[in-house]
Amino acid sequence: MFQQLGPALRMMTLLTVLTGLIYPGVLTGICELIFPTKANGSLIVRDSHVIGSELIGQNFTRPEYFHPRPSAAGNDGYDPTASGGSNLGPTNQKLHDRVQAAAAQFRKENPDFSGPIPADALTTSASGLDPEISIANAEAQAARVAKARGVSPEVMQSLLSATTERRELGFLGESRINVLKLNLMLDAQYPKR
Repeated sequence: MFQQLGPALRMMTLLTVLTGLIYPGVLTGICELIFPTKANGSLIVRDSHVIGSELIGQNFTRPEYFHPRPSAAGNDGYDPTASGGSNLGPTNQKLHDRVQAAAAQFRKENPDFSGPIPADALTTSASGLDPEISIANAEAQAARVAKARGVSPEVMQSLLSATTERRELGFLGESRINVLKLNLMLDAQYPKR
């Protein structure tokens, strides 16, 4: 038995170093060289300050900004250290109450919108931190943001078109708009008066 223990320990040590240190280190180095922005979290930097990440949703509540999808991450939502959905089932009263409250809030914030409220304006995602909203959600909020910024609805529509991210490879996922990028573009091109 002790005769087999020595080679087993050596093999375990070798494989631990190889697959636990060398392999991840080499891949991290390659990613840093080829995709430096993505390897470091796709951070958005303005004036030497990190504003956020393209990959993590942030809460915007003021009328001059597009609002993100609701979040169930953490106690108050949008907590990147507590990523996760609410796991409430379709028959759960808490989910029903939360969706009803979100619908009432959406109608209050967007009084000029009279159509059906997009699902992603009412429901949270699996991560609770989606950085994007659907085109329908953005269009439902466009009148409020245009009014708050003092721009025409046509200008707002062209901005939405310019920031729309199309399906990956033309068929994966849905077209969407990154809320942080859109709001930063709004601040740059049409600051609140």
